[in-house]
Amino acid sequence: MSTFDLVMPKMGESVEEATITKWFVKVGDTVEEDQVLLEIATDKVDSEIPSPVAGVIKEIRYEVNALVPVGEVIAVVSLDGSGVETPETPKAEKAEEAAAPAETKAEAAPAAAISDAKGDYSGSDRFYSPLVKSIAKQEGISLSELDKVKGSGKDGRLTKDDLLEYLKSRGSQPTTQAAAPKPATTPASPEAPSRPAVKAPEVKAWDGDEVVEMDRMRKLIAENMVLSKQISPHVTSIVEADVTNLVLWRNKYKDKFEKKYGEKLTFMPVFTWAAAKALRDYPGINAAVSGTNIIYRKNVNVGIAVALPSGNLIVPVVKNADQKNIVGLATDINRIAVQARNNKLSPDDIQGGTFTITNFGSFKNAIGTPIINQPQVAILATGTIEKKPAVLETPAGDVIAIRHKMFLSLSYDHRVVDGALGGFFLRKIADYLEQWDIDTEV
Repeated sequence: MSTFDLVMPKMGESVEEATITKWFVKVGDTVEEDQVLLEIATDKVDSEIPSPVAGVIKEIRYEVNALVPVGEVIAVVSLDGSGVETPETPKAEKAEEAAAPAETKAEAAPAAAISDAKGDYSGSDRFYSPLVKSIAKQEGISLSELDKVKGSGKDGRLTKDDLLEYLKSRGSQPTTQAAAPKPATTPASPEAPSRPAVKAPEVKAWDGDEVVEMDRMRKLIAENMVLSKQISPHVTSIVEADVTNLVLWRNKYKDKFEKKYGEKLTFMPVFTWAAAKALRDYPGINAAVSGTNIIYRKNVNVGIAVALPSGNLIVPVVKNADQKNIVGLATDINRIAVQARNNKLSPDDIQGGTFTITNFGSFKNAIGTPIINQPQVAILATGTIEKKPAVLETPAGDVIAIRHKMFLSLSYDHRVVDGALGGFFLRKIADYLEQWDIDTEV
């Protein structure tokens, strides 16, 4: 009998595990090559996994919501359709059943007590992933204690993050590699007082209120935003730019551009072009912090914040933005924006960013103070473009004219970016936009 092992793919260089969120097939189903078998989720992106081969699903080893390490076999496909049995219990549950003790005098004792003694957590009606059980065993958590930990997964399932959060309040620290790494810091002075942990206030719903649990992506966004504020002391600088020439140029060439290249011409490619050029002028902004080391990035990879129909936010990345012209940038930005809104981004599309731009102007907002996308050290916000009266200097004297103006705001990490560097960099972006040649051909 010829079979093919489907393994959990590696969804990016820093991703070591993924959660199965949905199976589209069951044991016994016939599948074609490239047919979507399941959907998985990482802390970066959701992805659909196609079948590399045609055949019949012989075995499914992990159920929905199981956290599976990269490279682990998640399903077996029979290439000749033979040897397919009736649907069987996923591996996580089979392992627990196989671990159940044989019929002995111990049967007189409660199942939970047996599992506590063995440390295999098989006596619970609740499903625990292999990773959760491994962490619990390392930390000496009994089954009875584990069953009391509140889970945030589907149907109250306990996730890795739930258990790690519980361990913080339990008074012990995770010892396995499953725990998220803490940012490197310099040793504290013996005289320095310990800082008490910040605890969010308990908020209760009132009559008539609607309570909706955050979806997985919103939880990740919330966690990353809080983490960024804890890591980086944020400072924001703001300039106002006169982009009249840029507006007139776009009005003049946007129809020609779309007809020639098949792409809509927005302002974002020009904003990205200006930011990429300024990052080459001021490499201290194209950087990251690792403990007490500053890493100056070789590549200029600009992330573009995209609002999703769900109300969430994702940041796909334009790689080597400094090496592309307006046509190349427009093509890349339009592609990743469409793919983001249709949940079709690949893991590579959202990795490797060295700087981020978020366009508050698309919501008719004038100014914003964005939060840095870790581990980057700065993020640019572009405001809406408005007509304003402005004083212009002419050979005949000062005059008041109607100009197209916008605010640019830069939030930066004051650990490594001081006001001078942040201010010069932001001013440079404004200069590039203000000096745009109205006769630039497309």
